[in-house]
Amino acid sequence: MGAATNIEQRETMNIVIVGHVDHGKSTLVGRLLADTGVLGDGKMEKVQTTCRRQGKAFEYAFLLDALEAEQQQGITIDAARVFFRTDSRDYIIIDAPGHIEFLKNMVTGAARAQAAVLLIDAKEGVRENSRRHGYLLSMLGIRQVAVVVNKMDLVDYDRDVFLRIEEEYRAFLAEVGITPSHFIPISARDGEFVASRGKTMDWYDGATVLDAVDSFAKLPSRVDAALRMPVQDVYRFNARGDERRIVAGRIEAGRLKVGERVIFSPSNKTSTTKSIEAFSAPVTTAAAAGSSVGLTLTEELFIERGEVMSHLDAEPLVGTRLRVNVFWLGRRPMTMDKRYKLKLGTAQVEVRIDKILRVLDASDLDATTEKSQVDRHDVAELIVATRNPIAFDLAETNESTGRFVIVDEYDIAGGGIVRDLVQDADHQLRLESRIRDIAWVRGDITNANRAEVAGHPASMVTLTGAAGVGKHAIACVLERVLVGSGHHAYLLDGKNVFLGVDADLALDDRAGLVRRFGEVAHLFLDSGTLVVSTTNVIGLGDHRTLQTLIAPFKMLIVHVGPEAEGLPDGADLRFDPGCDPEAAARRIASVLAERGRLRQG
Repeated sequence: MGAATNIEQRETMNIVIVGHVDHGKSTLVGRLLADTGVLGDGKMEKVQTTCRRQGKAFEYAFLLDALEAEQQQGITIDAARVFFRTDSRDYIIIDAPGHIEFLKNMVTGAARAQAAVLLIDAKEGVRENSRRHGYLLSMLGIRQVAVVVNKMDLVDYDRDVFLRIEEEYRAFLAEVGITPSHFIPISARDGEFVASRGKTMDWYDGATVLDAVDSFAKLPSRVDAALRMPVQDVYRFNARGDERRIVAGRIEAGRLKVGERVIFSPSNKTSTTKSIEAFSAPVTTAAAAGSSVGLTLTEELFIERGEVMSHLDAEPLVGTRLRVNVFWLGRRPMTMDKRYKLKLGTAQVEVRIDKILRVLDASDLDATTEKSQVDRHDVAELIVATRNPIAFDLAETNESTGRFVIVDEYDIAGGGIVRDLVQDADHQLRLESRIRDIAWVRGDITNANRAEVAGHPASMVTLTGAAGVGKHAIACVLERVLVGSGHHAYLLDGKNVFLGVDADLALDDRAGLVRRFGEVAHLFLDSGTLVVSTTNVIGLGDHRTLQTLIAPFKMLIVHVGPEAEGLPDGADLRFDPGCDPEAAARRIASVLAERGRLRQG
């Protein structure tokens, strides 16, 4: 019984066939169904008989209409999916009634094609629709493409016609980042080079259409992919005398075992899995993709919802600038000056458009690089900037952590896929900080232990502004207020760091000064301290560098002076120069308490 089951576990692959309505797509699909023998029950003969009775010539495209009409009788075909099989594997051809529906499904994940067959009419040659479909595949991130030049019978199977089309279209695809795996001359009507080699084009010795689709590489199964578990929540059941901190989430990809080292991104916190928990389920020591689990770790870590757990040797990407493709459904256009919420996995982060690369109108596939906003039903290639670093994968390598939705106020207004990481100014620094955090030599006391003893987590308040505006006075009062209310707080003035640790560092080496200051602040934070920092060297524009250095600890940015300049997302708080230090300090303490960074009660 077991052996028979294994034989039936055939690989399935989703492909999409694109082409103008008159280029022979339906005929090609009908040919694939007929020539691969999936019709059965004399369906083809019935269609042929109907054609003769109606006095019209049989066409393979009629097979689709006939099968669609018989869906009620259990035929496995509908307007969106067509099934066929080869000796190698099973295929699902994804289609949709109209460009808008197809693009929406592809970008938001309802349909997931891993490869494409693109048709060009040999008699018409490369037309604007051919280029539009190339754009479509490029914006969907589909890189496995076979180009089929159909209706070669209409040009007398002329080799020169085929080569001209290949040269022209191959050059165009290179411009949009696609290298086709095959260029195949066919006659779908006559079956030339569809499922078997033809007799009319002896000058062509390449693959058939079926050879081409069988050569497409299948993405590894989710279980065989790198471990990815977006953190859903962290639970404690102290009221029941249970001191465990249980990290809960769904394993979206890969495998996990007890005793394995894991890392949480983007915080860079590392630990070892101690146990795998589940409600009303037998004890287990392993779990795989598709399982919703709770984990305990050997170290008590402060893990937050939205982080992504992985193995140390295969972490996700982390950054603040992403190249994405977005399908916009919102009634209001997506604009450059507005902030949105991006939801990826369990993470939620503020996001804005940094740059519009190009926009495709889904209704007619017109592409443009001139638009300054993304309208409803547009598919746009954008660079977006998130307020805080986020962990993600490219959609082509991991769908679960490479697809997202965008929320406009309270409505889901768009969906998208991540195409690439765009390096920001702190990219290299972020990589170096990750190496530092992984290799950090720790004692037996964890950040969670220190927070439990102190009654509050470590965090940082950074005061920025020009010299003489009153930053230092506010910082002094804030330190006094915090310590007076039982908190472990310390005023870290940049001057003290530069006079000591950085005495030999040139004062004009701003990047070096910021980095040294951040590393010293990180040490204080790692000890569980509330750090109040102020310096004239570190300005508002350096906040992201500083946040990268002190991660995963949180930072509250307080600007003293005019409206915050040099910081795209602004400061958390702002005070006028010469304001009352006591009132400002108490306002800062109030915000810290609201955000859960001070002792409760």
